[in-house]
Amino acid sequence: MAKHIPVRRMADVKEPLVLFLIGMRINTFWRVWEWLPSFLAMGPMIVELYKNPELGFLRARTEMAGRTITVIQYWKSFEALEAYASQGDRKHRPAWTAFYKRATSGTGAVGIFHETYVVRPGEVESLYVDMPADFGLGGAVGTAQVGVRTESARQRKG
Repeated sequence: MAKHIPVRRMADVKEPLVLFLIGMRINTFWRVWEWLPSFLAMGPMIVELYKNPELGFLRARTEMAGRTITVIQYWKSFEALEAYASQGDRKHRPAWTAFYKRATSGTGAVGIFHETYVVRPGEVESLYVDMPADFGLGGAVGTAQVGVRTESARQRKG
C-alpha cells in the first residue's frame, strides 16, 4: 500500500490534459459470456499503455460500484487518446470491434460508456490530505503543497 502524505497538497496542472472515463455496466449478470470479454479486455489495454508512455497515457485507476466498472484515465492530450483508440495494431481497436459485434446481438447484457474532459490550468481544483502521492489527477501530473495563496478551493482553481 502506498504511503500517505500528511500535508495538504493539490494537483499541479501546468499543461492541458485529458480526463477520460471509460467503463461498463453489467445489465444481466447471468449472461457472463456476453459481459466477461469486455471486462477482460481492459486489463491488457492498461498494461499496454503503461508499457508505452510515448502514446501519451499518464495514469489510470479502476473503480467498481455495484454493477458498474469505471476506469479513470489521464492522458497528455485528446489527440493522443484519439490516436491510441484508432490504431489497429494496439489492443483497443480489436477489443472495440469485438464488443460492437457482440452488442449488435441485441440482448443488452452489457453497456459501455466513455466521457472525455479537457482539463486546463486555472480551470481545475483539487485537494489531497492523507492520500498517497500517486492518487488521482495529482498522481498524473504531480502535486504542490497548499499554501497561503492556495488555501481555498477558489484560490486553488486559479
